[in-house]
Amino acid sequence: MAMRVVSYVVPDWGVGQLWYEGRVLLDHELPRAGRSPLGTQSDPLVDRIHAYFRGEPVRYEGVAIDLSWATPFQQAVGEALRELPYGETVTYGELAALAGHPNAQRAVGTFCAGNRFPLILPCHRVVSASGLGSYGSLGAPYKRRLLALERVAIETLDDTQEGGFEAKERRWVSGL
Repeated sequence: MAMRVVSYVVPDWGVGQLWYEGRVLLDHELPRAGRSPLGTQSDPLVDRIHAYFRGEPVRYEGVAIDLSWATPFQQAVGEALRELPYGETVTYGELAALAGHPNAQRAVGTFCAGNRFPLILPCHRVVSASGLGSYGSLGAPYKRRLLALERVAIETLDDTQEGGFEAKERRWVSGL
Protein backbone atom coordinates (compact mmCIF):
# COMPACT_ATOMS: atom_id res chain seq x y z
CA MET A 1 0.00 0.00 0.00
CA ALA A 2 1.27 3.46 -0.85
CA MET A 3 2.16 6.02 1.75
CA ARG A 4 0.12 9.22 1.73
CA VAL A 5 1.22 12.58 3.11
CA VAL A 6 -1.26 15.18 4.27
CA SER A 7 -0.03 18.68 5.11
CA TYR A 8 -1.96 21.29 7.03
CA VAL A 9 -1.31 24.93 7.88
CA VAL A 10 -2.01 26.41 11.31
CA PRO A 11 -1.75 30.21 11.48
CA ASP A 12 0.99 31.39 13.86
CA TRP A 13 2.27 27.80 14.23
CA GLY A 14 3.33 26.67 10.76
CA VAL A 15 2.88 23.58 8.60
CA GLY A 16 2.22 20.14 10.06
CA GLN A 17 2.26 16.77 8.35
CA LEU A 18 0.41 13.47 8.70
CA TRP A 19 1.86 10.31 7.17
CA TYR A 20 -0.54 7.45 6.43
CA GLU A 21 -0.42 3.94 5.07
CA GLY A 22 -4.00 3.23 4.11
CA ARG A 23 -6.10 4.52 7.00
CA VAL A 24 -3.39 3.97 9.62
CA LEU A 25 -1.44 6.99 10.83
CA LEU A 26 2.30 6.25 10.74
CA ASP A 27 3.62 9.62 11.87
CA HIS A 28 2.45 13.11 12.78
CA GLU A 29 4.74 16.10 12.69
CA LEU A 30 3.40 19.08 14.61
CA PRO A 31 3.25 22.39 12.77
CA ARG A 32 6.40 24.43 12.65
CA ALA A 33 7.47 27.51 10.77
CA GLY A 34 9.63 27.23 7.68
CA ARG A 35 8.21 23.92 6.43
CA SER A 36 6.62 23.72 2.98
CA PRO A 37 3.34 21.83 2.55
CA LEU A 38 3.57 18.37 0.95
CA GLY A 39 0.82 16.16 -0.41
CA THR A 40 -2.86 16.86 0.01
CA GLN A 41 -4.36 19.27 2.51
CA SER A 42 -7.72 17.61 3.11
CA ASP A 43 -8.30 14.92 5.72
CA PRO A 44 -10.85 14.36 8.52
CA LEU A 45 -8.08 14.35 11.13
CA VAL A 46 -6.93 17.78 9.92
CA ASP A 47 -10.34 19.18 10.89
CA ARG A 48 -9.82 17.93 14.46
CA ILE A 49 -6.27 19.27 14.53
CA HIS A 50 -7.45 22.71 13.39
CA ALA A 51 -10.10 22.68 16.13
CA TYR A 52 -7.38 21.79 18.65
CA PHE A 53 -5.21 24.73 17.57
CA ARG A 54 -8.24 27.03 17.88
CA GLY A 55 -8.25 26.04 21.57
CA GLU A 56 -11.17 23.63 21.41
CA PRO A 57 -11.05 20.42 23.47
CA VAL A 58 -10.54 17.58 21.01
CA ARG A 59 -10.41 13.80 21.47
CA TYR A 60 -8.76 11.51 18.98
CA GLU A 61 -10.58 8.24 19.60
CA GLY A 62 -11.05 6.23 16.46
CA VAL A 63 -7.78 7.43 14.93
CA ALA A 64 -5.83 4.30 14.01
CA ILE A 65 -2.13 4.69 14.79
CA ASP A 66 0.72 2.32 14.03
CA LEU A 67 2.06 0.93 17.29
CA SER A 68 3.11 -2.40 15.76
CA TRP A 69 6.71 -1.62 16.71
CA ALA A 70 5.86 -0.97 20.37
CA THR A 71 6.58 -3.29 23.27
CA PRO A 72 3.70 -4.19 25.63
CA PHE A 73 5.05 -1.55 28.05
CA GLN A 74 5.07 1.12 25.32
CA GLN A 75 1.56 0.14 24.24
CA ALA A 76 0.37 0.50 27.85
CA VAL A 77 1.94 3.97 28.04
CA GLY A 78 0.28 4.90 24.73
CA GLU A 79 -3.11 3.73 26.00
CA ALA A 80 -2.71 5.69 29.23
CA LEU A 81 -1.72 8.80 27.27
CA ARG A 82 -4.80 8.50 25.05
CA GLU A 83 -6.95 8.70 28.18
CA LEU A 84 -5.24 11.82 29.56
CA PRO A 85 -7.88 14.57 29.33
CA TYR A 86 -7.44 17.84 27.49
CA GLY A 87 -6.14 20.54 29.82
CA GLU A 88 -4.75 18.15 32.46
CA THR A 89 -1.20 17.05 33.19
CA VAL A 90 0.54 14.21 34.99
CA THR A 91 4.15 13.62 35.91
CA TYR A 92 6.24 10.96 34.18
CA GLY A 93 6.00 8.87 37.35
CA GLU A 94 2.21 9.23 37.51
CA LEU A 95 1.91 8.18 33.87
CA ALA A 96 4.11 5.15 34.55
CA ALA A 97 1.75 4.15 37.38
CA LEU A 98 -1.33 4.72 35.19
CA ALA A 99 0.24 2.43 32.59
CA GLY A 100 0.66 -0.25 35.26
CA HIS A 101 4.41 0.20 35.68
CA PRO A 102 5.14 2.28 38.79
CA ASN A 103 8.72 3.57 39.03
CA ALA A 104 9.20 3.37 35.25
CA GLN A 105 9.22 7.16 34.82
CA ARG A 106 12.50 7.17 32.87
CA ALA A 107 11.15 4.62 30.41
CA VAL A 108 8.01 6.76 30.04
CA GLY A 109 10.26 9.74 29.28
CA THR A 110 12.06 7.68 26.62
CA PHE A 111 8.71 6.72 25.07
CA CYS A 112 7.59 10.36 25.04
CA ALA A 113 10.87 11.49 23.48
CA GLY A 114 10.23 9.20 20.50
CA ASN A 115 6.47 9.76 20.28
CA ARG A 116 5.36 9.93 16.63
CA PHE A 117 1.77 10.91 17.48
CA PRO A 118 2.10 14.08 19.59
CA LEU A 119 -1.55 15.18 19.81
CA ILE A 120 -3.09 11.72 19.76
CA LEU A 121 -0.67 10.51 22.45
CA PRO A 122 -0.28 13.92 24.16
CA CYS A 123 3.17 13.79 25.76
CA HIS A 124 3.08 17.58 26.12
CA ARG A 125 0.70 16.91 29.04
CA VAL A 126 3.42 14.96 30.85
CA VAL A 127 5.65 17.07 33.08
CA SER A 128 8.64 16.32 35.25
CA ALA A 129 8.22 16.11 39.02
CA SER A 130 10.51 19.15 39.34
CA GLY A 131 9.46 21.28 36.38
CA LEU A 132 8.08 21.41 32.88
CA GLY A 133 10.36 18.81 31.35
CA SER A 134 11.55 18.77 27.77
CA TYR A 135 9.69 18.40 24.49
CA GLY A 136 12.09 16.85 22.02
CA SER A 137 13.33 18.85 19.06
CA LEU A 138 10.49 21.39 19.41
CA GLY A 139 11.68 22.33 22.90
CA ALA A 140 10.08 23.55 26.09
CA PRO A 141 8.71 26.80 24.56
CA TYR A 142 6.56 24.75 22.16
CA LYS A 143 5.35 22.58 25.06
CA ARG A 144 4.44 25.75 26.99
CA ARG A 145 2.43 27.01 24.00
CA LEU A 146 0.50 23.73 23.74
CA LEU A 147 -0.27 23.74 27.47
CA ALA A 148 -1.30 27.41 27.31
CA LEU A 149 -3.60 26.56 24.38
CA GLU A 150 -5.28 23.99 26.67
CA ARG A 151 -5.46 26.61 29.44
CA VAL A 152 -3.40 24.54 31.85
CA ALA A 153 -3.12 26.66 35.00
CA ILE A 154 0.59 26.53 35.66
CA GLU A 155 1.96 29.55 37.45
CA THR A 156 5.64 28.97 36.84
CA LEU A 157 7.00 26.89 34.00
CA ASP A 158 10.67 27.76 34.33
CA ASP A 159 12.64 24.61 35.14
CA THR A 160 15.65 26.68 36.13
CA GLN A 161 13.96 28.43 39.03
CA GLU A 162 14.50 27.21 42.55
CA GLY A 163 11.77 24.82 43.57
CA GLY A 164 10.60 23.82 40.09
CA PHE A 165 7.08 24.88 39.27
CA GLU A 166 3.73 25.19 40.96
CA ALA A 167 0.48 24.16 39.38
CA LYS A 168 -3.15 24.70 40.31
CA GLU A 169 -5.39 21.70 39.67
CA ARG A 170 -2.91 20.31 37.18
CA ARG A 171 -3.13 16.62 37.87
CA TRP A 172 -5.42 14.02 36.49
CA VAL A 173 -4.69 10.80 38.30
CA SER A 174 -7.08 7.92 37.88
CA GLY A 175 -6.72 4.73 39.83
CA LEU A 176 -3.68 5.77 41.88
